[in-house]
Amino acid sequence: MSRASLNALTSCTRVSIFSRAPKPVTRDTTPLRVNTRWTSASPTSANSATPKHVSGARSFHPTHQSIQISPPLAAILALTELCAKSKAGTMAQLSQQLDEGAELLKKSVSNPISLTAGCELFIAFVTYFPHDAASFSDLKMELVRQGETYVQQVSPDLLALTYRQRIANLAVDFIKDDAVILTHSHSRVVMETLLLAHRRNKRVSVYVTEARPRGLGIKTAEALTAAGISCTVVLDSAVSYIIDKIDFVLVGSEAVVESGGLVNAVGSLNIAVIAKAANKPLYALAESYKFHRLFPLSSDDLPSHNPRILSFTSPVERAPGPENTSSSASPVIRAITQESIAQNNPDVDFTRPDLISLVFSDLGSLTPSGVSQYLVGMFAG
Repeated sequence: MSRASLNALTSCTRVSIFSRAPKPVTRDTTPLRVNTRWTSASPTSANSATPKHVSGARSFHPTHQSIQISPPLAAILALTELCAKSKAGTMAQLSQQLDEGAELLKKSVSNPISLTAGCELFIAFVTYFPHDAASFSDLKMELVRQGETYVQQVSPDLLALTYRQRIANLAVDFIKDDAVILTHSHSRVVMETLLLAHRRNKRVSVYVTEARPRGLGIKTAEALTAAGISCTVVLDSAVSYIIDKIDFVLVGSEAVVESGGLVNAVGSLNIAVIAKAANKPLYALAESYKFHRLFPLSSDDLPSHNPRILSFTSPVERAPGPENTSSSASPVIRAITQESIAQNNPDVDFTRPDLISLVFSDLGSLTPSGVSQYLVGMFAG
């Protein structure tokens, strides 16, 4: 999260100090509805019970259902809908309900990291910034209007000059003619940058990692090939084989954290380590709404980590015999499948800031320490 993102929310309308305190009211216990469809097609069944004042709901706007929106923006849309339906009579009540709604959204997806950045952005805007309104109801509607306007400003389907296009216009200058680039998995902002380079008649060749377990590198390779860009899919384990052939690494991001480190599709750390050893620069592309107030020291510190990831399991199962007794159970070797491997492996990992050359954002090109200073300054006021 960045000051620019919060300022963008604020600039939707000019507001000053909240001049009138709302009348105290008793706490409303009507369940609120928070839209989880923006963030997950099917919430995970392992989640805990829905908070008292929040429950799952319908889509936010039918006209937007076909739009593919980044998780941080989806979170802002869901929380603005919650705010619109809230019957809270004080800022404290509204803040509590937004916190509960954010927790529900995080539990609706297996990897809540980038979604959490959007929740933090909207809640920080509601909490830290002064507002002026004739009544608390008017204030809530103003928050809703600003939240929706902010998403329209940055959504790739609603505005010509989007955050991704700004980043692409900045990063494309670092792509020279005949450049050979390595990218990992699938990133919309990386695709935007590579396609822009191609439209500007820059000859580029791209190695794309397969990016297991999700295999999204295939999606990237197919899209680049269809656009006429030379592309080759590389096994994740073959990155060191081609590292000397590339000019630099270009990756997207799930989040950029307070240290300036990167959370991205698993395998990004491996690529970064190999690139560092080969003296190849690694550039990360990230929208400022993905800046996250999180300070992991390793992948184990990420919110998506759980003890089941890469855990050791018994190689043998006991199948009951005809008498269905444990004494008659016979050993059965546990089958190893691609599905079981994927379930036992992480989706994302953490790349340390010392392995990153630059972060290209809609704020400009930043060093990892520059990202850190920006986020610290944001919450220092």
